[in-house]
Amino acid sequence: MKNKYTYIWVSLVVLVFGIIFIPKIVNRINSDTVTQQDRLNASTPDSSLSFITLNGEKRKIPNFSFYNQDSLVISQEDYLGKVFLVEFFFTSCPTICPIMNQNLVEIQNEFRDFENFGIASFTINPEYDTPLVLKEYAEEYGITDMDWHLLTGDAEEIYDLANNGFNIFAMANENVPGGFEHSGLFALVDKQGYIRSRRDDFGNPIIYYRGMISEGQQQNEQGEEEQIKILKEDIRKLLKENVSK
Repeated sequence: MKNKYTYIWVSLVVLVFGIIFIPKIVNRINSDTVTQQDRLNASTPDSSLSFITLNGEKRKIPNFSFYNQDSLVISQEDYLGKVFLVEFFFTSCPTICPIMNQNLVEIQNEFRDFENFGIASFTINPEYDTPLVLKEYAEEYGITDMDWHLLTGDAEEIYDLANNGFNIFAMANENVPGGFEHSGLFALVDKQGYIRSRRDDFGNPIIYYRGMISEGQQQNEQGEEEQIKILKEDIRKLLKENVSK
């Protein structure tokens, strides 16, 4: 008899929960207010672009110092006050790098008149990609912007910068074409050195922009959508943004 009353009581609790909470959950889903709580999820209510955070702190680009294609030492200080993009690539890449850098050249040409815009391209094959090789690569691709630096240096430092500093995957892998594996993502950085991005349909930051699909191409064979168009839009937003934010 006791078990009978226990089952009745549990049934009533479940019924009450369903009546009170299920409609609220359904409404949140229908209104696209459900968010995923991942480790880099954060946004600011007064900005159209999110600040990416980790442990409650805004992610700022790490310090770095490498040689560019003109054998000049370039650090994060050279990008302060500029909106800029970050990529990890290598000149002998037979797969996604040519597409990525063709997209970046297109972005370079669109923002050529903006002195406060730049690009930082870090090679993940610094042993081969010397300043001279990077210089030839720049000439081949039409990289002419004075603030687009192709950077090379200590391999360990570059891999640490990619995987731990930016969380953009890169590693040597002799089993893949070209001998190096990387994600093909672009990071967007604001004038104060903070990593920024737009939000997805659920209100979460997309964090990085896919660079291996050309504008006008809807998606690639893996079903990934083109994001160069929205990247251009977001660059313009940050170029207009007040530095005091």
